[in-house]
Amino acid sequence: MPTLSAVSLSRRFGARSAVRNVSLALKQGEVAGLLGPNGAGKTTTMQMLTGNLAPHHGQISVMGIDLLQAPKAAKAHIGYLPEIAPLYRELTVDEYLRFAARLHGVPAAALRAAVEAAKERCGLAEVGRRCLGVLSKGYQQRAGIAQAIVHNPPVVILDEPTVGLDPIQIREIRALIRAIGDAHSVLLSTHILPEVEATCDRVHIMHHGHLVYSDSIQGLHERRQAHRLLVEWRTPPDPAALTAIPGIAEVAALAPGRFHVRFHPDADPTDALLRLSLAHDWGLQLIEPAHASLEEVFVKLTQSEAADGAAPPATGAGRP
Repeated sequence: MPTLSAVSLSRRFGARSAVRNVSLALKQGEVAGLLGPNGAGKTTTMQMLTGNLAPHHGQISVMGIDLLQAPKAAKAHIGYLPEIAPLYRELTVDEYLRFAARLHGVPAAALRAAVEAAKERCGLAEVGRRCLGVLSKGYQQRAGIAQAIVHNPPVVILDEPTVGLDPIQIREIRALIRAIGDAHSVLLSTHILPEVEATCDRVHIMHHGHLVYSDSIQGLHERRQAHRLLVEWRTPPDPAALTAIPGIAEVAALAPGRFHVRFHPDADPTDALLRLSLAHDWGLQLIEPAHASLEEVFVKLTQSEAADGAAPPATGAGRP
């Protein structure tokens, strides 16, 4: 059973549809990324999934509990960090986490242990007595994540958890999210493509309110296979000689002696290129697969939606 499930979510603001027919599911121990540019509908989707915004259409369940029918019971299983962390800057870290734990219904007898566990997991053990207002942005973000897990919820939802952080802080927060994912289901939103690849097991891509892609990170890697080779020769052949090789569809020069060779999916010409390079003494120096960048994959997905004028089905949804 999924820890979190959403089916056909839609939300309008006046005449504008912010989210249209979005369905996704989250498994135990999985870190999933909700990816898309600013304005794609990520935050609206997050607000619906956490019960902070009612959908105009669709169903949401958390640990099998209908969020719309039994919101209090369902929300007890969710930890949420919104895009702007809900911090009280005049409180110490300890005071803030105790307050958050009480709001989440942690029993008085378990309060201290819950706070200490959250601080330990989020690297806050040494700053418990310091005011949130004097901490760095990275530590404040850690405190925001700690309040989301202090009641040990099975589902943790993080909206843009690394926004405004420096590169070192981003790496630390990514590692923290991965560690949290060992014991919780985590859904995070971001507009940074490499962040999803570095942190997540699964990716959902949104564009103009639609879910245009949903698959595992392995599926995304396979999609990045561009059926291209990067080849470099010391004495390069004429491009016409290369396009005459069976399976090669296009040859593009990148620099003197260096080429992108695009081939048909069912006709990898690597062996033929190796044989011909040796036979004609072309001086082969490099041959390796050329992958499409994450940006190229994203642009292709979003451009295909714009060309169609409607949301395509989310690809790869049936993969494990």
